[in-house]
Amino acid sequence: MSAGRPLAIHAQGVRVARGEREVLCGLDLSLAEGESLAIIGANGSGKSTLLSLIAGLLPHDAGALRIFDAPPHAGRSDVAIAFQDARLMTWRSALRNVTLPLEVGEGRRSAVSASVRSEGEAALARVGAAEVADRSPAELSGGERQRVALARALVRQPRLILLDEPFSALDALTRDRLNEELPEMVGSASVLLVTHDMEEALLVADRVVVLGSAGAIVAETPGLRGLPAAQRRAALSAGAGIASQQALREALRA
Repeated sequence: MSAGRPLAIHAQGVRVARGEREVLCGLDLSLAEGESLAIIGANGSGKSTLLSLIAGLLPHDAGALRIFDAPPHAGRSDVAIAFQDARLMTWRSALRNVTLPLEVGEGRRSAVSASVRSEGEAALARVGAAEVADRSPAELSGGERQRVALARALVRQPRLILLDEPFSALDALTRDRLNEELPEMVGSASVLLVTHDMEEALLVADRVVVLGSAGAIVAETPGLRGLPAAQRRAALSAGAGIASQQALREALRA
């Protein structure tokens, strides 16, 4: 975590239980404003549960959790989330999918205002999908649908973006391209990414942590986000990148 910067997320001793099973057991985690953090771990380690807590979709049983120094709650405009499934509305164009959060704020008008359309178009351009604005989701490739979903998450210019394995269902080439572009797409927003992919985690994050049993952080390593875009992929195969991948593998095996 970057010292001295305000916190986007601060979790201290967070516990979540499902019956007799503890999903998260005293988790301590911080994310600075503008920082990108990737979380990897085995199934059942509590990764998706943590995202749901931060998004205000689930309560926690004990401990303290603050998002921009306030309790988490659903529907806040400064927090956005994108999932593995793009979850686009099939009867709306790509642009109208992107503008949906803005339309809700305006009272769900049947026709979008010029300002809302302009903001939606800017969000699509930001993720490299300006040309698909008037297409339906059925006309889009998997990578294009995920770009539209990201644009929808970014359109309200959130301060925190939660990403739940957003590219895992895509083909390898499309996934690699989006991983390389993501740090620039999100700009200065804070990012929390849940993924199973070590390379993805290292490419898009400033830090990578490994969650072990019941949400205990068992390892942490620097990511490559701070490097120029053209250097990140090559850095994975260089000394520091190889060492980071090895450390993550060993933590996951343990």
